[in-house]
Order: sequence, then C-alpha cells, then structure tokens
Amino acid sequence: MFGVPDNEWGIAFYVLEWAIRIGALVAIPFRRSPAATRAWLLLIFFLPVPGLLLFLAIGSPRFPEWRRERFAELDGWFHILGSRLAAHAPPPDPRQDAIVALTASLGRMPAATGNAVDLISDYDAAIDRLIADIDGARSHVRILVYILANDAVGQRLADAMGRAVARGVAVQVMFDPVGSRPWRRGTLAMLEAAGVEYREALPFRWLRGRTRRDMRNHRKLFVIDGMIGYVGSQNLVAKNFKPGIVNRELVARVTGPVVAEMEAIVRADWYLETHALPSAPVAVPLPAGQAVAQLLPSGAEYPLEGFKTLLVWQLHQARSHVILVTPYFIPDDDLVDAMRTAVLRGVRIDVIVSAAVDQWLVRLAQSSYYSELLAAGIHIHAYRRYLLHAKTVSIDGRLALIGSSNVDLRSFQLNEEASLLLFDPPSVAAVEAVQREWLTHSDEIERVAWRARPFPRKIAENIARMVGSLL
Repeated sequence: MFGVPDNEWGIAFYVLEWAIRIGALVAIPFRRSPAATRAWLLLIFFLPVPGLLLFLAIGSPRFPEWRRERFAELDGWFHILGSRLAAHAPPPDPRQDAIVALTASLGRMPAATGNAVDLISDYDAAIDRLIADIDGARSHVRILVYILANDAVGQRLADAMGRAVARGVAVQVMFDPVGSRPWRRGTLAMLEAAGVEYREALPFRWLRGRTRRDMRNHRKLFVIDGMIGYVGSQNLVAKNFKPGIVNRELVARVTGPVVAEMEAIVRADWYLETHALPSAPVAVPLPAGQAVAQLLPSGAEYPLEGFKTLLVWQLHQARSHVILVTPYFIPDDDLVDAMRTAVLRGVRIDVIVSAAVDQWLVRLAQSSYYSELLAAGIHIHAYRRYLLHAKTVSIDGRLALIGSSNVDLRSFQLNEEASLLLFDPPSVAAVEAVQREWLTHSDEIERVAWRARPFPRKIAENIARMVGSLL
C-alpha cells in the first residue's frame, strides 16, 4: 500500500499523498473535537486525496467572513433589547442566577418573568392554533422554520397568511431550502401566490463565500404581532410526511416579554440574509403570566456550542433526576462523561428515543453508545409506534428546555437552533408531566438483551459512529 512507485507520475502521486497526510496532522486538530480529529485523520491516512476533497467540502464548520461581520453588526441591536427587557428581570434566585448568567453569555438573551406558557403536544392542534393566531394577526407575522411543505398543512398555513396579507398584515417567511428540498419549488410558488415576503435560509452561494450545505437553520420560531410566540420542534408539514412514520412533537405557545427574544432572533436571521433590518425596534410585550423564561439561540455565529455547553454543565449540577428526550442522540465525550458522573452521584437519568426509525445511519450511530451508557446505569427508553421528534430536557424539577436542538454533533456544531429555558416550578412540572406520559408509552432497553444483538449490527454501528464524527 505504501511502497514507492517506479515511474514519475507514480512518484509524484506518492509524494502528494504523504504531503496530504503530514499536512492533515497540522491542520485538522485545530479547533475540532477529539472524535472529529480522529475520524478525519483516519480517513485521510487511508484515502488521502478523497479524504482531502471531502474535508475541503465539509471539514470546516464556519460561516464565511461576510456573514460573521454582518452578525457582529447586530451587537448594538441586541444590547438595546437587553436593556428593554431589564424591567422584566426575575428576582434574584441563588438556584437559578448562575444558569441565567451563563445562558445570557452564550446567547445574548436575558431571562424574563411575566410569561404564560401553553404546552401543545398534539401535532394537529398546534397547526390549528397557529392558523387561528395568524387569522387574528393585526400587524405582522414572522415565520422561521426548517421544513415548510406545499402539502395540505402548508397550504392551510399559506391560505391563512394570504388572508393576513389581504388585511394589510406584513408577513415574512423564512424556510431552510435543504430541509424543505422535496417541496422547495412548490413552496416558493405557494408563498408567491399568497403574496407573502419570503427568503431562503442559508442558501448555497458560489460567488460570495460558500456556506456548507450541511450547515442549516434548524430553528422553528413563529411570532405573531410581537405578542405571541411559538418555539419547539414542529415543522410546517404533515405529521406523516415520511411513509410509515408519524411524528409527535412538543410546542410551547408563549405570551409575555420573552416573545421579544423570539422575534429578535427571527428578525436577526432575516437581516443576515437580506441585510435589511426593520427600522422599528423590537417591542417588549406586557406581562401575561408568572412563568420565568429565557431564549437560548445557538449556532456557528456564537462563540461556544451553547446548547451543549449548558446541558453538560447542568448534568454536572444535577442532584436527583434528569429526563432527556431527543429523536437523534449522538453524544460527544463531554456529554457521556457528564452523564456517567451524574449517575455515580445518585442521579437517575432517563433518555427517551424513538423506536421508529427515519434515518438509519443516525440510528446506527446513536445505538453504538447504548452499551456504555446502559453499563453506566443510564436508563434508555424507546418510544413506541411514533417518531417522537420532540427535543426537551428537565433537570431536578428546577429547569426545563424545549426547542429544536437534538442531542447530537449536528445540533451542537452545525445547525442554527433555538431553545426556551423555563425556570418556574409550574412550567418545569408541566414539561416533566409530558415527559413522564411519554415514558409510559416507551419500552426500556435492557442491558442483557442489548448485548445479545447480532455481531454484524455492532460492526455497522461502529462504522456509523465513525462517519458521524466527520464534522
């Protein structure tokens, strides 16, 4: 394999391969996780030229310079919003102050009290509620979503947005062209017919700094009149858009001051694509309840992996129980160590994944972690029948998160995500009640039975795990 060839072209190619291998030792470890570094070096060592081409295509999870500069232009705008929200800051709480401070540093958004949070776990009910709110809109509707289809669900929403436009309401829609790829042309025509203003998030540009095609805007944030906000995991597509799979979600419909943070992120993402920020500042709604909430946006623009950083830290702070719900579960070493350590302290950790499979490579990769997690005493449950697409965390009855971020390397490093943190006991208890209801419809994976799975399956899992680290 590494013998020296006996002709000029062969020698040149031999030298090129070794130059790539040696160069990879210098370049690849820079600002990458140990798992990603190992996977890339292994690939390039055995396949230098194909590995280099793949690395050049997807090896750097960074946005082009122009986009980073444009995001920096929003610093003053976010600062003004923070000042406006200061009047709604929750009273000091030794149990929560450090979490609030870290979250504000990670995502620029402060905590705010005076909110009302309505959890919606019924897929169709969430769509119906959103359409009713759009029909009641008086000034503006802003939609930011990963998947927007021109199916029956998308058409119902487009009809509602069209009615809003006819009333003089400003409607802006941004969707991800990769997430919405199967419907993209139909979706564009549907939005055009409805008369709404629309943009595609993170389009692939050849001439002005390329954006990696797998770096996506995965957020789901819907804001009506700056007064009502939706955050969670639900896309705007039929719940059974994949044959044989029915999705279940969790959405938070929120009113109160924290809605200003949702609107700010939607408008900021619009600005990043259009360089056009509305002249009117974000208005902060009046108090509508007693819930204490804080939005955590995360993505490549931010200095740290926000969702992961917060989750790992809070696992180290956990004292009694953690429930973690995600359809895609590919933890890194930091997260695995935090979970193991928590169990050693006597914390019970329940992880709920789905028995239904919509992405086999992801399922194989996440399954490769089960043995070590089960051996550590972590409880893994498979939700029956449906694809539980919700992404939620609850910790010790004092903190809950609802949002778009999966517990995997893609959400940690590549995707633009948004999570809502809830601090007040009633809101946290409401999230935990939904999670425990899901547990009753799940089957716990037993360690002995799992170890008996076929050997070829174990090999496939390990291969998928290595591929999943190529970020």
